[in-house]
Parts: sequence; structure tokens; C-alpha cells
Amino acid sequence: MQGAVLNLSPAHQGAVKAAQAAADTLGIQLHVITEYDRFWQQVVTPFAKSYQSGRTPNPCVVCNPLVKFHLILQKAEELGISHIATGHYADIAQKDGVFYLKKASCLKRDQSYMLYRLRQQQLKHIYFPLHALQKDEVREIALRHDFACAKAPDSQEICFVPDNDYAAFIEKHFGACKPGHFIAPDGSVCGTHKGILHYTVGQRKGLGIALGRPVFVREIDPVNNAVYLGEINDALYRAIVVEDLNLLSIPALPKESRLGVKIRSVAKEVTSTLHMRDDGLCEVWFDTPQRAPALGQSAVFYDGDYVVGGGFIQSVIK
Repeated sequence: MQGAVLNLSPAHQGAVKAAQAAADTLGIQLHVITEYDRFWQQVVTPFAKSYQSGRTPNPCVVCNPLVKFHLILQKAEELGISHIATGHYADIAQKDGVFYLKKASCLKRDQSYMLYRLRQQQLKHIYFPLHALQKDEVREIALRHDFACAKAPDSQEICFVPDNDYAAFIEKHFGACKPGHFIAPDGSVCGTHKGILHYTVGQRKGLGIALGRPVFVREIDPVNNAVYLGEINDALYRAIVVEDLNLLSIPALPKESRLGVKIRSVAKEVTSTLHMRDDGLCEVWFDTPQRAPALGQSAVFYDGDYVVGGGFIQSVIK
């Protein structure tokens, strides 16, 4: 058994140190895989550009297939190792030579949403040994074996933005975002925003707007540098259009299908009707209208416990 940890930015030094402590406890060799340029080009830059264009990205779903699993599996192949194991809360099944991504048994911790862009060639070499465990069980095992990380708090922030101030990070590395107008639900200018990358669709708090009633960010317009606000009771949408599909275990979606869909990692799954269009885009019509889908976020499709695939939200249908 050997270990590996990714060193992808200056913010990852703590993770490298923690991995070395775990490797020392186990008495195994640790390989530190350093790849700043690939991570910056394939994850950080698209993340920043997406926010600057008024979208709401999730860097983890991009990083997993292109950087994280790619680099670790590449290192494993160099070492003659056939499989890798990670601490993700998900499961993989295999039937007739086809590999399937599944939800973890611990649904509260399930990370299958973040992994939906993995590929068949990657799934066949991965184990997720924590899939059937609860988080407190994992911590108990770590305590029993004297791992220094056993009591470490759960990480919530973006890994390369340790203080979680993603807007300040983007402005520092990619340039400041100009202030612009808040547009009230009636179409009037009602204030000045700090720059569109400071806001996400669906946001209600921290707007600095007092209209005498609660409002939310309905739309972000990068062309006119405007943030459109909506009434809270007008936040529900019937459908979304999804682009750049990744299907894990099937070659294509049928013209019409019925699947569960999640539009955020923490959102509840909603049964939906999916229509494949001739232009390759997929319309997702929710059985129950969903609150403020955000362009750039992922919509992930489920068939029971199995992840069918998903893509990025391109547009919304009221």
C-alpha cells in the first residue's frame, strides 16, 4: 500500500502536511503530486471566468475528472498499481464489464453529485471504501488508529480559497469587477452592486438592498453589468436546459426519460421528465418547480441510487 496527496496550489500545504502525518502513522510511502499549472488552467481560471460572466460554477465537478482523479490514476499507473481508494462518500458497482457510480449509503454525506463527470475508464480503477459508513464511524476508526486528523473539522470552503472569499480571490488574480445597477422587480434601478461576481442566482442575504420586502437575485446580466432582483414568491422555475452532458454508463439518453434530478449539491432530488433535443441539449421539466436554478451549476440525473450523468445549467424556463 502506498499513499498519494495532491499539491495543486499554495493553499494545499496543510493537506500535504496532514497526509504526511497519516502516512507516517501507517508506515507507508507518500507521493506528493505537485501540479500547479494544470490546476490553474483547468480549474481555477474557468472558475474565475465563469463568475465574471455571471454564472455560478462548482470547481469540484470539473477538478475531479480533469485533475484530481486523472493525476492520481496516472501516478498509480506509473507505480504499477491497478486501483486507488479515496475517502469520497459514494459507491461503484460493476456489471458485465460496465461500471456504475452510485450514491453512498450515508445519504447525508453522499458526494455522488460532485463525481458525476468521472469517466468509465476512471471508475474501473477506483474504490470508495467509505460508501457504507457514517461519518462518526469513520472518525471512530481514525481515533482508534491514532490518526492526527481524526478530530479535524469538516472542510466547507473552496480548497484553493481557504478564507472562502472567492470574490476577493478572483479580483486579486483576474482583475476587479466594476460596480453596476441593481434592478428592482418593477424594472427600476434600486441601488448599486459591488460587481457581478459578488452575487449568485438565488441569493437573498448580503445584498445591501432595502425594498421593504424580501427579494432575491433572479438574474445576473454580464453584458449590461446588472443584477436583476425578483420577489421571493416568484423564485420557482418549471424547467432548465442542460448542456455539455456527461453520461457515465450509457451511450446516450433516450428521447424522453423519467429520472431524479439535483440542481445543487445540497438540493433535494426531484423527479423530472428529460427531453433530449436535436441540438444535443437536454430539457429537464421538474414535477415540482425548483427554486432559482443557477446558470453554470450542475444538474445531475439519478435512476434510483445510480448516477446516470448530468451537465451544466445553460438556461432556465419559467
